[in-house]
Amino acid sequence: MLVIGLTGSIGMGKTTVAEHLQAQGIPVLNADQEVHKLYAGAAAPLIEKAFPGSTENDVVDRQKLSRQLLENPSGFKVLENIVHPMVRAIERDFLKSHAQQGTLMAVLEIPLLFETGGDDLVDLTIVVSASEEIQRARVKDRPGMSDQKLYEILSRQMPDREKKERAHFVVDTCGTIDQTRAKIDKIVASISANQGNAFQRHWK
Repeated sequence: MLVIGLTGSIGMGKTTVAEHLQAQGIPVLNADQEVHKLYAGAAAPLIEKAFPGSTENDVVDRQKLSRQLLENPSGFKVLENIVHPMVRAIERDFLKSHAQQGTLMAVLEIPLLFETGGDDLVDLTIVVSASEEIQRARVKDRPGMSDQKLYEILSRQMPDREKKERAHFVVDTCGTIDQTRAKIDKIVASISANQGNAFQRHWK
């Protein structure tokens, strides 16, 4: 089974790419979605213990947690040490399940793929990218988004330029959705015969 790492900064078009891959029958695990589930489940009491007052009704209040992290950025490492192992376990179960089903390729959608060393755990990487102007236009109307919050998000991420340099494939999403989908189809066709060995080396 070929294990693919999909990444890219906020507003670059990862969701569009992931949805198209899924429409083509390729399973995708979204790390952010799994974190949301953990915030309402197993991770909540651990986060409350590390960041008192960050939960409400046993669910992490993301705004309260964000305020604490902005006041004390060293807390990001504490949070990562709580959440990342849980997400990694979910990713392992996801890949094992699909390996048992004989799935030919599976995708791990991870925003901080390179930053967390996740690129060492996959066979190849796809970076989704767009111009800075298009990125800002896409995110400016998101609920709770501000220039300061966007700056904070991007400051914790590897620059887009460096991600593209490290990627096996880059998908530029500045064009139409159909153009983006065509680029994805071309990549999938080019790697469809690849066997991969990341699952046997890291996940089995």
